[in-house]
Amino acid sequence: MDEDLERFTTGDVDAFEILFRRYQGEVYGWIVRIVRNPAAAEDLTIETFWRVYLRRQRFDPQRPFGPWVRRIATRMAIDYLRSASHSFEPAPPPPPAAPDPLVRDELRDRIQGAFLSLPARLRVAAVLALIEEQPYQEIADALNLSLSAVKMRVARAVRHLRSSLERMGIRP
Repeated sequence: MDEDLERFTTGDVDAFEILFRRYQGEVYGWIVRIVRNPAAAEDLTIETFWRVYLRRQRFDPQRPFGPWVRRIATRMAIDYLRSASHSFEPAPPPPPAAPDPLVRDELRDRIQGAFLSLPARLRVAAVLALIEEQPYQEIADALNLSLSAVKMRVARAVRHLRSSLERMGIRP
């Protein structure tokens, strides 16, 4: 593996292709968890690897490749979320005993709206921690933050979500 990483940093296309095949699925899965849009995640995965290739000389082959590529992918996903109001499906669990599908749909739309109202950096932390249930340390590595900073972002996101939902008359 170290040999592939060394070759990659010098611009060896075959080494890049090996890394692409090895990490493509992981990067796509990571991005789709954040943006909640498979088509956009495919495009962002390709763009992520394009940026990885362009920045290959900045990579230290003595360090692991996975966290580095996840950080780039995370930045791509955050930029995508910030760029426009993209559809976001947090897929919250349905409320207990919601007899009317219209009520359930309205509640889901309100919760989705509350998530969309979060700033992108808080939204990413909340999605990864609360919906995807990723370990905080993995989130910290991907966002290039300290563990305490991730915990703080998630806590701020939860406070913001509670406040938004309470304003809508929903008791979380």
